[in-house]
Amino acid sequence: MNEDAARRETDSGRGSGTAAAARNGREAGETPISRRQLLSIGATAGTVGLAGCVGRESRSPPDCSAVAAAAEREDGSVPLPADDDISMFRRGLGRYGYYPDETVPAAVRVDWSVPTNEIGHTAAKSTPRPTPDGETILIASDTGRIDAYTPAGERRWGIETGASRSLGFHGTPAIVDGTAYIGGYDGDCYAIDIDSGEVIWRTAAREFGGAIAIGSSPAYVDGTLYLLAEYSNPDSGALWELDAATGTPTWSDDRLWGMPHPSPAIDCEAGRLVTGSNDGVVYCWEFPSLEFAWSFQAGGEGGPDGESKAGGRFNLGAQIKGTIPTYDGAAFVGSWDGRFYRLDLADGSEEWSFQTGNIVMSNPAIDPDQGVVYVGSDDHHVYALDTETGDELWSANVGGRVIGSVTATAESILVGSYDTHLYALDRATGERRWRVENRGHVTSGAIPRGDRIYYAERGVVSNFYNDDEETVLEEPGHAYCLVPDE
Repeated sequence: MNEDAARRETDSGRGSGTAAAARNGREAGETPISRRQLLSIGATAGTVGLAGCVGRESRSPPDCSAVAAAAEREDGSVPLPADDDISMFRRGLGRYGYYPDETVPAAVRVDWSVPTNEIGHTAAKSTPRPTPDGETILIASDTGRIDAYTPAGERRWGIETGASRSLGFHGTPAIVDGTAYIGGYDGDCYAIDIDSGEVIWRTAAREFGGAIAIGSSPAYVDGTLYLLAEYSNPDSGALWELDAATGTPTWSDDRLWGMPHPSPAIDCEAGRLVTGSNDGVVYCWEFPSLEFAWSFQAGGEGGPDGESKAGGRFNLGAQIKGTIPTYDGAAFVGSWDGRFYRLDLADGSEEWSFQTGNIVMSNPAIDPDQGVVYVGSDDHHVYALDTETGDELWSANVGGRVIGSVTATAESILVGSYDTHLYALDRATGERRWRVENRGHVTSGAIPRGDRIYYAERGVVSNFYNDDEETVLEEPGHAYCLVPDE
């Protein structure tokens, strides 16, 4: 089996031997109802999925107006909540990965690094996340640890979690008012006090209907969290809404198939929440009402997989693993069919697509000031595309697959590669400014903060794709802090 085939099998089929628990608010003592039984109950259920869990008759939709107002009041470049105490994966709800006020030094060196990742699982690794004040760096590991460091590399605290019994953490925490929220591959979601490292609350997998994993990074709006959970038997997923103060689930929709990895993006101006999944489908809800709006099926060489998946809608080879940013009334989607799409947020119609040379699973970055989207592909290239037309502005070879996050700064693009390097590319031309050699595949995002850049890599493992040999950890992956090399 070649590496691509093995990776598809590993990512798509992980956990298939684990029985999924009864879904969505089943009361104690009731007879378990399978997902397929629920989906066949009637036309109404088939139309709206299971939005609004059984036993959860009311919800208080979050107020999205502050986010929309902030986008209008500033330059519209990054739709962040109007609160300096909020920090999220890909920077904000729109998931732009854009840092217009940060500059990248002409040359860098490693100031410090710490071992963090040890698991060969092929999902992109968690991105180190600075707190809004920049004084604490949270590093979540695929070992199930979470550690807090100062910018100088001094360890403040570290905790072991229940995720250590699984594949640890691959999502990135959302940080709000001194609390970090993160889901783990144990299927639990954690709220952690950043000052002390104490767990404030922990919502167990059973409260997510028997989830086997949460690889999604939470989105936060007005006291409410949104994330995706994964299930097996059958491979499927659900979008969940939680009360951030207590961790109590308040709503869910389990129409997703294919064990979804992306993090939901929310466009408060357009009134849409969007995500993708391993079935090759983009799902979109109205926001904040959470009425289902539309879906879009990407292509794929494998074609529909018939009855074993979602009534023929599951396209092998079309998996959508990257988080989908929203901008200019559109969603920007990379697929394992090798294409990168712009979809109309209003109805999900395809406005253009761009063909790369291999699968696309990276998290794109968007520069709204220039109207450019930057995306990496397994064809070893990063592409700069015009957001309006899809025209290629430039491409750059980075020596290996790009499966992590692309970051845009004032003048540079930061991107990690399977060739073990972190690259800084000129934002206007794609020319290499510098690259830093590391140990393992660089699959986290790179976060600029002041004069420092934080990122993480995978551990170095052997025999991961060889079923006849034991997988061996040769060396742990590290989290790094780069500083200017003056």
